[in-house]
Amino acid sequence: MPTEAEVLEVLKNVYDPEIGVNVVDLGLVYDIDIDGDVVNVKMTLTAPGCPMHDAISRTAEMAIETLEGVKEAHVDMVWDPPWTPDMLTDEGRRLLGF
Repeated sequence: MPTEAEVLEVLKNVYDPEIGVNVVDLGLVYDIDIDGDVVNVKMTLTAPGCPMHDAISRTAEMAIETLEGVKEAHVDMVWDPPWTPDMLTDEGRRLLGF
């Protein structure tokens, strides 16, 4: 069974293609629930109308499914709370020049 830290680590390989920063450092990952070999993630995007919605969620699921002990991953896009730049990690701020 993977740990939350391992899930976050593989999600650092999933990038918002318009911004060029990974979803973890952008602060887009809201919740990780690990239930045996199934991982459920709640995350958001920087804008609700983002045309990359499906591609980013599927890429995140595929990344999580590379972890040992994971049979399935499900990403649920949520819009509450809405994303703001305050959610950036320190690394995200550095990458974006804040």
